[in-house]
Amino acid sequence: MTQPQPPRPGEVLLDLDPATVEGPTLAFIGRIGSPWTKGNSPKNLREARAAGGSFTVQIDLPYRAGLLGLSVGDAIVVLYWMDAARRDLIVQSPAHRDGPTGTFALRSPARPNPIALAVTRLLAIQADSGTLTIDAIDAFDGTPVLDIKPWLASVDIPPGFQA
Repeated sequence: MTQPQPPRPGEVLLDLDPATVEGPTLAFIGRIGSPWTKGNSPKNLREARAAGGSFTVQIDLPYRAGLLGLSVGDAIVVLYWMDAARRDLIVQSPAHRDGPTGTFALRSPARPNPIALAVTRLLAIQADSGTLTIDAIDAFDGTPVLDIKPWLASVDIPPGFQA
């Protein structure tokens, strides 16, 4: 990982970098396939959908049996590890905000545990090769995948919430 940029005015660093702390381990179950690299990626999933492209989630062999029950057209939640993101900012000063904002109020990749999520639609499933074709994702090509979950309106929309 490259040396992080110095904080911008109003940003606050943690006393320690969570990347250096020992703790629970995670198993990556696959990788994201996308056209995005550092410097040419969209800022969010909406921009990724507008830009278009080829988007896949490649599941590693030991985890492919877990795809059983998924169907083309399903909405899924892809949880992924933003391995290129900095982890030491707890207050950020994003260009789209008027002032400093806590990391937990942002979808920024910079966070103590750089876990991201994308709610995507399954366009194709090749279970034998572990390839899921999805409608879009805003992650860099090769980003590690942590988990896939079904998106369920009856569970994932808070009671009384209106979009």
